[in-house]
Amino acid sequence: MRRTLRPLAGLAMLAVIVAGCSSTSAGTGSSGGNSTASTHEKAVRFAECMRANGVSAFPDPNASGELTIDAVANGSSLDTGSAAFKQAMSACKELEPPGFTGGKVTPQQRTVRLKFAQCIRDNGVKDFPDPTPDGPLVDTNRIPSAATEGGMSILNAAMHKCGAIYSGELGLKGQ
Repeated sequence: MRRTLRPLAGLAMLAVIVAGCSSTSAGTGSSGGNSTASTHEKAVRFAECMRANGVSAFPDPNASGELTIDAVANGSSLDTGSAAFKQAMSACKELEPPGFTGGKVTPQQRTVRLKFAQCIRDNGVKDFPDPTPDGPLVDTNRIPSAATEGGMSILNAAMHKCGAIYSGELGLKGQ
């Protein structure tokens, strides 16, 4: 089961890129230094705080400091709705990295998100829902077929194909 979820972590990150959920400014208050380093450091401190507050399986951010609720919710076995997760989020709120919980979706992003969802359906995941305005682009809890035999493989293939098509519409070429 764990082996099946690992590709989804990468796909969830792709979904975040496609969705454009993370903030474009890294306003971390650093004085012109390397904003990637400070973003990464903040994300690491947040992950450590989450683990120290009862979410022992909380993942570390990737090398660039990217850590989003989409990746955590869809890329691991963590229950983001559990009391322990909510308590840890509350305790670690001050350390939460920019873009972790997403943000408002622009009209352009909404259009691309809907096209992306339709592309996923056209590529074999018939029960892929339209994304909600303030929810994650991909939520495997809302895709019943993802839990079936071969469902994750079909979703994985569709995510790769559709992610490659729609990431360019948000100016994310090469990411």
